[in-house]
Amino acid sequence: METQPTRPSPTLPEIPLGYLNIMGYIDESEVNGPGCRAVVWVQGCPRECPGCFNPESWPFEINQLISIDTLAEQILSKPQNTGVTFSGGEPFWQASALAALARKLKAAGLNVMSFTGFTLKQLQSDSAPPGSQELLEQLDILIDGPFVESLAINSPNSPVSSSNQRVNVFNPALADQITWASDQIEIHILKDGSRIVTGYRGRLELT
Repeated sequence: METQPTRPSPTLPEIPLGYLNIMGYIDESEVNGPGCRAVVWVQGCPRECPGCFNPESWPFEINQLISIDTLAEQILSKPQNTGVTFSGGEPFWQASALAALARKLKAAGLNVMSFTGFTLKQLQSDSAPPGSQELLEQLDILIDGPFVESLAINSPNSPVSSSNQRVNVFNPALADQITWASDQIEIHILKDGSRIVTGYRGRLELT
């Protein structure tokens, strides 16, 4: 199996307490997890996987700073959002802030899902990014493992994009809702006219 080389921990930017550094955000997505969901793409990932859908997410420089409270209010202002998905970038490099956001959303009845390039075993180890266990405790679903281009699936019957990835369902109530497909895409037109193309065969575009 093709694997990612071991890399040292990245140099992280100074992010103010109570804030997230994100690449993008949308409401009411149906291709990033079960049901209708908000999606938060965090900024920063050191893996640089060939075929990555969001290479704009790789740099760790500050992109868009948004407070956890503001983002929670925005997500909860859309009653169609029944859950939130964290993607990126690598969510677990901002694990503590995302855990704080997840707690607010779960208290309001939303479910929480995350993608990660780490394996679950890595996230449960002592070498995991700070706050990883804190975020894991808030998750209902975790899709773990890096995208491996040679193992890409792109199938209407698969919720993962490459065959090394795994769906970890921590909330049994969602076990029968793993029905989204790895070949679906959406196009969201924002108020300023920019487009966000999201889904396993698409890539996130903010221009």
